[in-house]
Amino acid sequence: MEMQPVPLHSLSELERASLQEIALYQLQEKRLVGDLRLAKVGPKGSKSIRQKLESFSKEKKDCSPQTFGIPLFQVIANDRAYKQLQEEVKKSRRLCLEVEATVKRFQAQRQKRSPMGRSCGLVPCGVFPEEPLSPTFLDNGSWSQRRGAMSVDSITDLSDNTSKLLEALQLSHPHELDPRRSLGKTRMLSLNPIAWQVPRIVERCCKHIETHGLQTVGIFQVGSSKKRVQQLREEFDQGLDVFLDEHQSVHDVAALLKEFLRDMPDPLIPRELYGAFLSTAAMEGPAQLATLQLLLFLLPPCHSDTLHRLLRFLGEVARHAEGSRGPDGQQIPGNKMTVSNLATIFGPNILQKEKPGEKDAGAMNFEDSAAIILVLQRLIEHCQTLFVVSPEMQRDVLRRLFQTDPDVIDYLLRRKLNALPSTEREDSGEEHAPSPLPAGTHALGSSSVSSELYSNVSFLNLDVGI
Repeated sequence: MEMQPVPLHSLSELERASLQEIALYQLQEKRLVGDLRLAKVGPKGSKSIRQKLESFSKEKKDCSPQTFGIPLFQVIANDRAYKQLQEEVKKSRRLCLEVEATVKRFQAQRQKRSPMGRSCGLVPCGVFPEEPLSPTFLDNGSWSQRRGAMSVDSITDLSDNTSKLLEALQLSHPHELDPRRSLGKTRMLSLNPIAWQVPRIVERCCKHIETHGLQTVGIFQVGSSKKRVQQLREEFDQGLDVFLDEHQSVHDVAALLKEFLRDMPDPLIPRELYGAFLSTAAMEGPAQLATLQLLLFLLPPCHSDTLHRLLRFLGEVARHAEGSRGPDGQQIPGNKMTVSNLATIFGPNILQKEKPGEKDAGAMNFEDSAAIILVLQRLIEHCQTLFVVSPEMQRDVLRRLFQTDPDVIDYLLRRKLNALPSTEREDSGEEHAPSPLPAGTHALGSSSVSSELYSNVSFLNLDVGI
């Protein structure tokens, strides 16, 4: 079986944790980072769906901000809690409509079958048919779904198919990927990929500009309406479901996105990695890109996913910087926002040495400023490859897991094999999707690992020096 490059976010939680350990080790070998321990920016443990909803309702009563000026993981948690709350409200409304329709049908049947249309009183025997006139719900089978007594704190407790249904509700916090997480914690990392974690405000702002503003000249530079931006900000902070359509000014949406990034208490690239990222400005070619990729592998999932989405968006904006001609020969203006211009605008919000408000937070020497712009330029230009895990790195991850969690190798290889194109699967002689793991454990019995797979993973039993 020949492995293929895969997106970073497609790795399982367990693979991603191992990847962080390997990236940290390689960076330490290059003396780019010391004994690094990323700050724990998440809560102490995963919450159940009910706890998330209760927490969301309490925050609404306290009028605390839902989007601006709070940690990124909390923004994502608020978005998911709001989405879940909306789904519960829709279910409740649907149930009420079904009850109302059933009651009306019951009343109509009773009036129709009662003598002289009587709606009350004693009815002679034999007037009604044998079928009962009790209210009957349209979908009795949906009660189990509505009641939903199941609440999980980890998708590792579910089968592979069931976990996909709740994957969007599972919030993996950065501290859970800390290789040296505190002793006594028994929660095992999941073999399912971590849910895509991009705040709603970032996704909607990027999508709006990609749809309506790529030809807008001077985007991110031309002034906006402070009143309209403040109104949008308040709506997001109230937890409202804000839709940005063609009537919204592109400059207002651009200013809103910049404000969100500027007000984040922890930047997308953690301050602990500020010096390491800036050191790559002195590198060139493949060595620079390889080092940047290792540093990106260290980011918490929510920061990594959001940065990836932002860099893709900025790359799309830069591709429309120059004017062009349409199919009919008409001139299409460019937005004048080159990669250099975008890096100059967004660099200080993504790479920060000090917290806003701290001493010397606003002061930045020329060397740091130039390095920030150069680093962000490279991230924008190469974002399509920097967030991809090479086959070599995947093998390193599997070697690492073969030492720490050997029982999961069979499952992970079967899943990778299932993701290959059908022609490659036929050539490899393997078939079938990965068999689901027993609930609440990584373990697979040794008898379940086929001899063919052992021949494929024989190279894993090597010392990786970590």
